[in-house]
Amino acid sequence: MQPNKPLVIALMGPTASGKTELAIDIAKEIKSNIYNVDSRQIYIDMDIGTAKPTKRQQEEVPHFLIDLCLPSKPINIHEFQMIASNSIEKELKKRKLILLAGGSGLYFQSLIGGLNPPAVPPQKFLRDQLYKIEKIERHNLLKNCDPIAADKIHPEDSIRTIRALEVFYATGKMFSQQKKLTPPPWRVLELGLNPGNIQTRIQHRTEKMYKNGLIEETENLIFKYGNDLQLLKTIGYGEARSIINGKITYEEALEITIKRTCQLAKRQKTWFRNRHNSKWLNHENLLSEAMSSIYEVLG
Repeated sequence: MQPNKPLVIALMGPTASGKTELAIDIAKEIKSNIYNVDSRQIYIDMDIGTAKPTKRQQEEVPHFLIDLCLPSKPINIHEFQMIASNSIEKELKKRKLILLAGGSGLYFQSLIGGLNPPAVPPQKFLRDQLYKIEKIERHNLLKNCDPIAADKIHPEDSIRTIRALEVFYATGKMFSQQKKLTPPPWRVLELGLNPGNIQTRIQHRTEKMYKNGLIEETENLIFKYGNDLQLLKTIGYGEARSIINGKITYEEALEITIKRTCQLAKRQKTWFRNRHNSKWLNHENLLSEAMSSIYEVLG
């Protein structure tokens, strides 16, 4: 690493691995703000179901790239990259050291991996049509027009499947061939969290979400943005909406949410292992180990 370049610390890991708490501890030590790299925490009114840092936590350390837009007006990864990069660059001119934290691998790639996603705006009519198709059919469509992207995108990942199809239909070119790599002008230190008790952590956090008002939060989202809001299909909100609509019981919803979250965590771990060169922390003394790695880079 070139010592004269600003340093971006990227704390990553699967959902429920403890990133928020450790990020706050690190930020206090290095006197930094925290920049969110979570694809759902960017939305206003989606707090409990996304495990967004609480108001108290945000008072402890300022968090950026949270509550960027309304759920009814979602932004794509290109738009997020533009907003985030501008914010990060402004901060680095002041401090030369900042902290990113989150679990969205593709969003991390857009900020620290040099990924330049296609600048194709959302195609509302096309998206509406694609959402009417079953997930497996959508994924089969993607296999036909872009087998490379289909191989990397899980069939259950509707958002990325539709985005890849959207880009293909808008440009006539495969999504996988349009993602160019241009390394950012920063030094990057990647720190990874991967606790061995992740399933237990997911179960406890999910139970806490439901007890703390996930169903009421979902009711508020339905009231404000309508029952057909696409983000209501995501983990936690989809099951809570099914409770509200009388389709499943509380116990069934809890079980499904835990299962879907565990599946997500597994995919995230695979992504971070295969696409990043992280220093994996051992969970005996997370803060001490993280700071040791940071000071080693800073010299």
